[in-house]
Amino acid sequence: MQTPVSLRSFPTTLTVNGTAHTLSVDPRTSVLDALRDQLQITSVKKGCDHGQCGACTVLLDGERVLSCLCLAASADGAEVVTAEGLGSAGNLHPMQQAFLENDGFQCGYCTPGQICSAVGALQELAEGMPSHVTPDVRATPQLTDAEIRERLSGNLCRCGAYVNIVAAVREAAQTAKAQAVQPIALPTELGVKV
Repeated sequence: MQTPVSLRSFPTTLTVNGTAHTLSVDPRTSVLDALRDQLQITSVKKGCDHGQCGACTVLLDGERVLSCLCLAASADGAEVVTAEGLGSAGNLHPMQQAFLENDGFQCGYCTPGQICSAVGALQELAEGMPSHVTPDVRATPQLTDAEIRERLSGNLCRCGAYVNIVAAVREAAQTAKAQAVQPIALPTELGVKV
């Protein structure tokens, strides 16, 4: 008798925070569950497990994703960066430092997802990707509090640290500008001025 596909395990390689891991995953295993259950990376939180809270946000091949909605087998060969992969205790990422300096957390449960989402949001902004609140989608979006709030609207904080989170993201963005972070050039035929 043939084993049903749903009961098979698939070899999947994920490079997590710079280290390659080959896992055996059920085809229904999410990236979130692979990180937490197989690799014991618990900073990635399981809040709702339905893509509604943002606590599980990671960077997958440089883009922010809700890891509870991504299948690990589909992410085979991907680079995953979690909050602890952004920096270290002696060398914090500018976003991590800004969250500390601006009290961008209270209980801390949502903080790793907030930080990964904020890093991804600033990358999207640097690439010229408009959001729902961008006044003119043909123009380069500007870093405003409204843009920050919109771009992070998928990350919930039950403690209500939103004011400090916005301040932290704004500060980290200014630090990144001071470090000469350049946006990726987009084709002009898309109508985006870079």
